[in-house]
Amino acid sequence: MAFLFALASMATSTMAFDCTREYLQNTADSYVDLMASGQHDRFENIAYTMKYFENNVTASLLNGVPAFGLTIDAHRSILDTTQCKTMTELIATDPKHPYVIHTQMTLDTEGNVNLIDSIVTDAGDWAFNATGTSYWNSQETWSPIPESTRDTRETIKAAGEAYADRCNDVSVHVPFGTPCARLEGGAYTGRGNLSANTCDIGGLPEHGPMTNRKYVVDEVMGVVDIFMGFTGLDRTRNTEGTPDSHMFRVEGGRIRYIHTASACFVDGCGMNDTGMFL
Repeated sequence: MAFLFALASMATSTMAFDCTREYLQNTADSYVDLMASGQHDRFENIAYTMKYFENNVTASLLNGVPAFGLTIDAHRSILDTTQCKTMTELIATDPKHPYVIHTQMTLDTEGNVNLIDSIVTDAGDWAFNATGTSYWNSQETWSPIPESTRDTRETIKAAGEAYADRCNDVSVHVPFGTPCARLEGGAYTGRGNLSANTCDIGGLPEHGPMTNRKYVVDEVMGVVDIFMGFTGLDRTRNTEGTPDSHMFRVEGGRIRYIHTASACFVDGCGMNDTGMFL
């Protein structure tokens, strides 16, 4: 009997962690609480070996942006139960120091966060305008997709992939929907007509490889977020990928919304301003 009990205990200890939407949502909520409070010790399921990056540079929760405590105006999280990852978008308009932050988190097989990877944008970054971001974000609808009309994981990911691929290959077809709106700081393609605009308005780069892509896909929300290196965006290091996040809402196989966050290496990405770059 003792031998059988030992076997049962071994089986339990090696059982894979059940990565549910509820667990991922609680983890994402803990991250939002961390960013709002600046108290990392309240984030209970951080792995001892957890790594934290800000704009692809190793940082610390104790002296990076998570240590400040932010007044958060808006946030949303997407949940990837297949990869056991989350992505959270935070908007803080506090005039003392506004931010727009995109964060991907990865959980290990025990349900602990072993990677927090953040694109942190503020004044001087590409098209940065937290107030504009907050306003246009509030005009959008990001409710769960009804189960009967949800796209597959592959379809959602492919839509975002097509956009990223198109930036280096003009022959790639991007499944833009109508309406479609792109939010990039205070710049918003949907400002003219929220119900009929399209994102297919030209202006995409033609020779800008989007490198080192990292994905979070949420079929329930119809969203894929892609962290990548946006080659050529920052003219001071135009052969290096600028830290970038593109988040796509996909409905019926077509892109409905795009949110971006791009962290320049130098203020203005080496140009005179940080205007719109589609």
